[in-house]
Amino acid sequence: MADARLELAEAPAGGSGGRGLVPSPLPPDDPEAWYAPDVQAQYEVHPGVVVTVTEREADFTYDVREPVLTAGDRAAVERVEAHFADAHLERPRTREGAVEVMNGGFDRKHGRVIDRLVDRSAPARRRLDYHALARIACLGELTPYALDSNIEVADTDDGLVVHTSDYAPAVTDLEDPEYIERFASERLDRHTVAFEGFEIPVVLYRENLLGADPFTTKYAVQEPDLLPGDEQLIAECKERLWEASVDGVIEDERAFVRERAEALLSRRLRSRNTRAWVDAARHRLRSALAEYDLAVPPVDRRYADDRLSDLVYYVLRDYVGYGKLTIPVRDPTLEDIEANRVGERVKVVPRTDTGHDERVPTNLVFEEESAFVNVVTQLAAADGTELNASTPSAKVNLSPEGVEETIRCAVGLPTVSEGGPHISIRKQSADALTPVDLVRSDSLPTELVALLWLVYEHHGVVLFSGPTGVGKTTLMNAHMPFVPFRDRPISIDEGSREVRLPHETGVSLTTRDHQESYKRVTMADLMTQANYLNPDVEIIAEVNTTESFETFAESLNTGHGLIGTTHAEDVESLVNRVIEQGLPPYLLRELDLVVFPRHVDGERYVGQVVELLSEGEFRDLDRETGCGSVRKNGTAVYWNTVAERTEGGEFRFGYDHPDLGDETRAVELRTLHRVANLTDRPVTAVEEEFHRKHRYVEYFVRQGIDDFEELFDLLADLRTEEAATVERLRRRDDE
Repeated sequence: MADARLELAEAPAGGSGGRGLVPSPLPPDDPEAWYAPDVQAQYEVHPGVVVTVTEREADFTYDVREPVLTAGDRAAVERVEAHFADAHLERPRTREGAVEVMNGGFDRKHGRVIDRLVDRSAPARRRLDYHALARIACLGELTPYALDSNIEVADTDDGLVVHTSDYAPAVTDLEDPEYIERFASERLDRHTVAFEGFEIPVVLYRENLLGADPFTTKYAVQEPDLLPGDEQLIAECKERLWEASVDGVIEDERAFVRERAEALLSRRLRSRNTRAWVDAARHRLRSALAEYDLAVPPVDRRYADDRLSDLVYYVLRDYVGYGKLTIPVRDPTLEDIEANRVGERVKVVPRTDTGHDERVPTNLVFEEESAFVNVVTQLAAADGTELNASTPSAKVNLSPEGVEETIRCAVGLPTVSEGGPHISIRKQSADALTPVDLVRSDSLPTELVALLWLVYEHHGVVLFSGPTGVGKTTLMNAHMPFVPFRDRPISIDEGSREVRLPHETGVSLTTRDHQESYKRVTMADLMTQANYLNPDVEIIAEVNTTESFETFAESLNTGHGLIGTTHAEDVESLVNRVIEQGLPPYLLRELDLVVFPRHVDGERYVGQVVELLSEGEFRDLDRETGCGSVRKNGTAVYWNTVAERTEGGEFRFGYDHPDLGDETRAVELRTLHRVANLTDRPVTAVEEEFHRKHRYVEYFVRQGIDDFEELFDLLADLRTEEAATVERLRRRDDE
């Protein structure tokens, strides 16, 4: 264990003690009495557990007294501990968890097992439960220290030294305690994830122990504990289910598996109890006495209901879920899930709004390659893809029952991945963000929202460009309500349904479920079909392949609006990408705006927005910085920065206008000129529209209009009758 100084999270009081002993009461005149002047504090942290802080010459000592065990009690505790040696009891990950475990006690299924193992008086049973719980299901000898809310800091440089809120340093008698990393951990978040009627707790926590693990923040799924022999029961049940013959068609797979699993497991649990001769004798005796009204009849099922429920959970998890990935896939707080190889921890990436969107490890590990392969093939099969030697990897899109998010997966068999199979899952957020959400999170300025509104509404061409995971599609979707409700938007994607269209007039084309005998419908095929649907605006989720770039170039000549995403970090990368796909770079001049989002240190924001210009427009610019050109294959692509985020975290918008009432001028923004040409209006009219839209955006932010559908309906009202809508908004504000 690496030496470290630990900052500990505060935990509620109540818990148990450690290894030291508080001296027994002595005569009042004895200087060694616990109430002597060198005893600075003495308090109870859990029923029967007392902490004593004693002053020494240079520091303090920290001692605890746990419930005292008799020789019979110790034997009983050892018997219980030996029985649970092979059980899988999840110990708490943090001090807060230790408090909850000790205050909650054993579950009913554990209590029934202990009832069969020992027969003690009520006081002895309370002492036994405390020690057994601390040793088996909590933090062992560290349990009382974890439960003392007065401990704020711990130091493991030379044994365990604690700092309480009033006394420091206080020396304990623990040298190198087990579970010190859990004792030092701090809970960041705790919630439950629903699966088939079960609520599985999940905890996100931070370890404050240096040198133990390069990852400090971790994610743990707290699945039900298993008793000795439960794993064998689960394996037998799954084997019986697999081999079972079925007559007819199964309409509800989940109900079928649950009913069969409950029937099989309940029989096995009853037969196990019957084979225990002591239990069987008690059962027969109680039945005989009950016939003469001398006792209450015994229940038919002599096992805890929660034990059967826990076993059924594991069967459902593996048969109708996705094995060990079942809970992460259904956890709405996660954005990415990654399983890279056998024997390695599964990694997850929480969403930005959780405050912890960096990659963190979990407590989930695929120990066997066969189980890993089963999950990989199951994910692929859910989208109609059969993985085999000729098709060892696939990209699939899933919509599991009970999951609101659309899930994109990249899966591969061991033949294409060193160290075993691999899985990479990206979950699209179920709640579409709005411009108000993005402005509040400081992802973009209100001026840029107004400009995108202007271009979306007047069928301009916008491209969101950047690496995977920076928020391209999020930005594109957030502004979809700005497409007029009367227009016909056509969206195209690869089945992941990333594009959100609130329009009744919209059509969504997808490559999903278009599998033919000889080929699969591609994005380029759909883009060609879209041109025959008379779209006002065409939204393309990904422009990445050579075919899609070629079709995108053809769509630029149709005259309808185009909005899409692609992979390029900056202007030069975008130009290179176009040339790599075999297209002339001058086609980029048809783009009105290119938005480059960034993802840095957990923040997602718009890093730069550029407008691509002709040589004449570039020469007319009255500026020296924030613009430039990229020359490839003898052709120059000119660009001008519309907006960018500065090093100080502020946004600079490239529209220079003095605050002189109606006197505004577009010195640095050629996009307004393009909109004027598209709509056959003077530039001043477009400028006025831009400022009017900007005022509306500021109003949306002030009023917190952050619901996707509400914003779409409000914008429809503004377009239908602006004056009446504004008057209604004023009355609402006055109220």
